[in-house]
Amino acid sequence: MNWSSLLVLVCPLMMVVMMLGMKGAHGHGHGKKDSHGVSASDSGIRQELDELKVQNAQMKRELEALSGYQKAE
Repeated sequence: MNWSSLLVLVCPLMMVVMMLGMKGAHGHGHGKKDSHGVSASDSGIRQELDELKVQNAQMKRELEALSGYQKAE
């Protein structure tokens, strides 16, 4: 058997191995999606982002109140 025929046999085998490896690496990101096309992990992240926005707005109001209180003294 010469080297050229060995390369012809090895190339498809390597391609199969690489494709299986890529599928395993990217397979974890495909969760179930709701009716709006949002996966459960995306929904959780959006909910957490909304909570952080509310907390940020509350802290801004508190900071403004403290700043106004210190200027009044």
